[in-house]
Amino acid sequence: MADETKEGKAETLFQNFGKKVDKFMEELNEAGGKLNKEFEDKYEDLKQAAEKLKAQAENKDRWKEVESSLKRAGKELENAVKAAFKKKQD
Repeated sequence: MADETKEGKAETLFQNFGKKVDKFMEELNEAGGKLNKEFEDKYEDLKQAAEKLKAQAENKDRWKEVESSLKRAGKELENAVKAAFKKKQD
């Protein structure tokens, strides 16, 4: 009878251990799913931030072009005004 009790205790111990392992695996799968969702969300956030930075960089380049064009136009206007007044003085 002592042997049966030991076997019963061992079986109960292994059953409890198995249940705990199963529960742990379920929790691990849930946590993995949550982490996967969080990573997907962060990835989407990073993609949107990258697109925003790209758009800002393109706008910055565009404004540099505009600034350069305005400077050239200003120089041409300055030269035209100088030429107009120079002719009047001659």
